[in-house]
Amino acid sequence: MPTVVINKDSLDFLKALSKNNNRDWFNKHKNRYSEAHQNIIAFADALLAEMNKHDKIETASGKESVFRIYKDVRFSKDKTPYNIHWSGSFKRATNKLRGGYYFRIEPGNSFLAGGFWGPETNDMKRIRQDIDYNYKAWEKLFINKTLINTFGKIIGEQLSSAPRGYAKDHPAIDLLRYKQLLLKYEFTDKEVCSPDFLKKVNDVFKKMRPFLNFMSEVLTTDANGVPDAD
Repeated sequence: MPTVVINKDSLDFLKALSKNNNRDWFNKHKNRYSEAHQNIIAFADALLAEMNKHDKIETASGKESVFRIYKDVRFSKDKTPYNIHWSGSFKRATNKLRGGYYFRIEPGNSFLAGGFWGPETNDMKRIRQDIDYNYKAWEKLFINKTLINTFGKIIGEQLSSAPRGYAKDHPAIDLLRYKQLLLKYEFTDKEVCSPDFLKKVNDVFKKMRPFLNFMSEVLTTDANGVPDAD
């Protein structure tokens, strides 16, 4: 595995930006931003290469995976122009491999996440139908030792009550209420800048696979259980 390390200044730049989140400061430190940005892209490229050894990723390059630091403030109350984190995502390839991977590098708040951030309406319907019919299988999934030891429990926004069409006393009501289905793993700043961070990130993403594989089976069959085409 190639050694690509997150430079300490890639974090320190974000710390300084959080205290000076304005265009004048940013333009004066554009070279520092460019160096940090290239460091993150190099990390994402190396990570993508490793992930494609054990999964099929549709995202074409590390550069394509990394989100812009410039914020869209048109509909936000917070008008500061820049994000104070580096982040990116990788999409799994083909219709049969569902779910995605996300990384965020931010001083004091670095983490990985994976799963389903905003399932479309038909996917959410299919997920809830499967929970309804096969909740024992879902319960078995979430006692998987790898998932529990690495991520704890599933997270995500939930409805305040039962979704329409489901009883409030359904034995899997806690699962049925989820609007998002995510796994999360956090890192310290020291871990982010360590030489083995790339390996750790790749290993954590690997450990999401029981969940992503299970969900892929749920979401790539039609109403009669027939696999969808690619």
